[in-house]
Amino acid sequence: MNEAPRPPNPTPKSLLLGLIGAPISSSAAPHMHQSAGAALGLRTHYQLIERAGAHRGDLRAMLDGVRLLGFAGVNVTFPYKEAVVPLLDALAPGIQALGAVNTVVVGRDQRLTGHNTDSTGFGRALREVIGADLGGPVALIGAGGVGRAIGFALAAMNVTELRIFDREKAKAEALVAALGGGARLATSIEAALDGAAGVINGTPVGMLPDTGCAVPVSLLRPSMWVADVVYTPLWTPLLLAARERGCRVMTGRELCVLQACDAFHLFTGLEAPVSVIGEAFDQIMRRRAGVREV
Repeated sequence: MNEAPRPPNPTPKSLLLGLIGAPISSSAAPHMHQSAGAALGLRTHYQLIERAGAHRGDLRAMLDGVRLLGFAGVNVTFPYKEAVVPLLDALAPGIQALGAVNTVVVGRDQRLTGHNTDSTGFGRALREVIGADLGGPVALIGAGGVGRAIGFALAAMNVTELRIFDREKAKAEALVAALGGGARLATSIEAALDGAAGVINGTPVGMLPDTGCAVPVSLLRPSMWVADVVYTPLWTPLLLAARERGCRVMTGRELCVLQACDAFHLFTGLEAPVSVIGEAFDQIMRRRAGVREV
């Protein structure tokens, strides 16, 4: 399982990709990847593979289909990022410890290798928007699939102290144990944010149709930076409140775009056109907001 992953198939003129998860009808991934493929002269189709409540057998069948039907690879999203891990043939370095996969590459011999571009993409995004110096302790709300990816990204950035809270305490405990070092279990959101330099929402709270705020507004201070992984809507209740209080903010756009860039590179071996993928994401957001394209 931990052997070095083999390279993907040589990039064909046609590219078949997909996304496994539920619900995924509002995903920006098809437009982002198809736009990237078109910019590089590839006939690209990105298929949504939506099945709610899939059990192990269902997931295995879907992955077998990916293996046999000519896919270059698929992304995996909520709620299957952790469930697919034991069903793959190999994992990229570090993924066994991370315990969640959001990108599966089909190799030359049809072997399935798991990667996590949520982690690499989030690390890139945070450095670009907030900076390499995070300013002190960081609060991470949520320790599920994307939360684990963020935790490992922060560990790679040598954050001084990472305080992890999840309503499912066992998930937070498991992530703290996996990270070691400066990771600490927070008993509440209030404890996590006490004196923190920044906070990250790694949960679906605030993603439509949910309109909740992942963090009590009263806990936000102007000196803090605030990041959210949700991009539907782009400006979540948490980010709107943070902006109103003068906090530096990072929307879910940056993670979504950069994880897609990293995944496209894994699927094709080609450098992803970041500007094209970013514009494709922005087009989706404008359409949802009812803004007419010029």
